[in-house]
Amino acid sequence: MKRLPPLPALHTFWVTAQCCNFTRAAEQLHITQGAVSRQIAGLESHLGYALFQRQARGLSLTEEGREWSLRAQQVFGLIGDAVEQIGTRRDTLQLKASTCVMRWLLPRLMQWQEERPDVPVELTTTVAYTVDFRREQFDAAVIYAPIAEQSAQARHLFDERLTPVCAPALLGGLRTPADLQQQVLLHPTRDERDWALWLKAADTWVSNLAQGHHFETLDLAMTVASQGSGVAIGDSALIGEDLKAGRLATPFELRVPTGMGYYLVYPPGTAPSAGLEQLMDWLVSQAQQPSP
Repeated sequence: MKRLPPLPALHTFWVTAQCCNFTRAAEQLHITQGAVSRQIAGLESHLGYALFQRQARGLSLTEEGREWSLRAQQVFGLIGDAVEQIGTRRDTLQLKASTCVMRWLLPRLMQWQEERPDVPVELTTTVAYTVDFRREQFDAAVIYAPIAEQSAQARHLFDERLTPVCAPALLGGLRTPADLQQQVLLHPTRDERDWALWLKAADTWVSNLAQGHHFETLDLAMTVASQGSGVAIGDSALIGEDLKAGRLATPFELRVPTGMGYYLVYPPGTAPSAGLEQLMDWLVSQAQQPSP
């Protein structure tokens, strides 16, 4: 095995190669110009060839020096990435979740932090339903995805089942699904597919399907519904806290599955840490508890 060049000297060469000036390199490295010169000379002696052409007007890289400059940039770039990703690794678990699951997830994370302050969690919310662990540095994520398409790294939380939701004050005017004709329908997406799916299952037709309000997220639609401004369509599993607090009510028993579900996932090819394993097991147990 070939003896590797000394890393400090290689770093000194890399800094010097960017400016081709011993004085400026010394200033950046906070060492003397003589120390820079000696380290470069030692590196050249180790390698057996010159890295710089020393001329009256200054320094220039040799062909070997230019090649080493490119390789050194890659090496120290990787080291910098390692310092950022590994050297700053936190004990805090980094969790990503879409805003649509916040009504269910946030109260439980608050309870988790009370019960397990030794395993802190930092939550990042997004309107996206998926995660790309190749580009996103999260320990785990709650995703919304088709039920039959999940990998071995997925823990099932619950399936999506749609039902109308409204403020309790509106319950008196909602005896049957046909009464929705007299209400403002609130859509959690730009299309009307969720309402259309539920109404079809309820064997009900209303003429005001496309005349309601459309929102970018489920959370917004639920908030407006809780204010008594209309009837939203939402996932029955996500509104348990709102039902218990009396902010929302479900006027009908019918729950319609959509073929989608919510899953906890972690990066493929990795084993979850002990803290993450405990958090995932706890959240799965919470999801298995009956809804109000």
